[in-house]
Amino acid sequence: MKNTSIPLDPNTALRKSPVRRPILLVTALLVASVCLVHQARGDDWPQWRGPNRDGIWTGEGLIETFPSKTLNPRWTAPVGPGYSGPTVADGRVFVMDRRTEPPGERVICLDAESGKENWVFAYDCSYKRLSYPLGPRASVTVSQDLAFALGAMGHFFCLHAATGEVRWKKNLDEIYNIQRIVWGVSPSPLVWKEKVIVHFGGADGACVVAFDTKTGEERWRAIDDRPSYSSPIIIEQAGKEVLLCWTEKSFHALDPETGEHYWTEPYALRERGARMNVATPVMEGEYLFACSQYEGASMYKVFETELEAAHLWSRGGPGDKTGGINPPICTALFKEGHVYGPNMDGEFCCLDAETGDILWKSSEVTPPGRWSTVHLVQNRERTWILNEAGELIIALLSPDGYREISRAKLIEPTHKIARRKVCWAHPAFADGCVFARNDAELVCVDLKEKTEKSLPK
Repeated sequence: MKNTSIPLDPNTALRKSPVRRPILLVTALLVASVCLVHQARGDDWPQWRGPNRDGIWTGEGLIETFPSKTLNPRWTAPVGPGYSGPTVADGRVFVMDRRTEPPGERVICLDAESGKENWVFAYDCSYKRLSYPLGPRASVTVSQDLAFALGAMGHFFCLHAATGEVRWKKNLDEIYNIQRIVWGVSPSPLVWKEKVIVHFGGADGACVVAFDTKTGEERWRAIDDRPSYSSPIIIEQAGKEVLLCWTEKSFHALDPETGEHYWTEPYALRERGARMNVATPVMEGEYLFACSQYEGASMYKVFETELEAAHLWSRGGPGDKTGGINPPICTALFKEGHVYGPNMDGEFCCLDAETGDILWKSSEVTPPGRWSTVHLVQNRERTWILNEAGELIIALLSPDGYREISRAKLIEPTHKIARRKVCWAHPAFADGCVFARNDAELVCVDLKEKTEKSLPK
């Protein structure tokens, strides 16, 4: 293992890692991008982790380096506390927060160009037996003219995206008796065709439920397990669209049309203890990677031609000190046969996807601290990183090391945890801009490269 943070040579292109043919063979087939959100604009960010839930941003004409050490926002807007990351669709920004008097949660819709308030939908909600009671966790999912919002206690709303009018609503705890998890309902709703799929942990085989997007009628329910905090994704396997849900103890592959089980693969390595499955699973080719604080990192093979999966390796679980990626909250980046992400103390690592071996570590990405968090978004060869100190970083990640291109302050951290202030909400990247929130404001910063035509006269 090499401890490597490599200074950027602007004249040197990022070298590609050796191609692992088994990993890259079916990348084009197994992309978590099929029918998640309909009719989204090409550069929108209409749901958790972007248009395809894969943390990939397709924006073009972006700045190469930051013009200063502190970024000047196009606009700022006041918001309350919460972990809910913003989403952007059709010129609107959506985010959730919490109010204390009277106790409740809100869905806020802002104009993406100006930051002016379009509408606010507020509802009563008291937090009971909820650890880290800062505010809602899930991101708003926007599909066509509908916005789906899920609160920390299981309040679920379908709203008209342009006006905030309630089309239908569900109190999931009252209907399904949520098997309460200590950190609240967190997975973001997923839209597939005419269904919105919600992972919230109902009892009696209703851990995951699909509702009709127009009427709210239940279409199917599945999985008899306690929930996790991880958002479901859609993959393609054996010529089928497959819903992948990571619950407290296992991965479940389902038919998104009917909820029928295709396969289940255990994840939990311990019989007892806290479960903290928060990250979104990430895939490259036939390979599925997942990580959590208590169970460490694990790799699975999701077979290309049949509806089956197999466990390949685990690192950093109970009694194993060799694991490199085990963040409590954030999702790793999987590209070109390597996995990138922090450990629970903020040390950034690169793993070999075939073996789980640590290739290098760097302490430069984010300040060290227990439960340290970074959010990784890929734009072509460059990785955009928002660390928990509110710094936005442009970097090149390769098995050769971490190469930082530019870094600037985007937003102030406001939430105090483990004797430091942090910014834990995932940002959105849309329309050439980054949208980020803390517990007091939401900011929009223009990241487009300035040209003569775009400069004011």
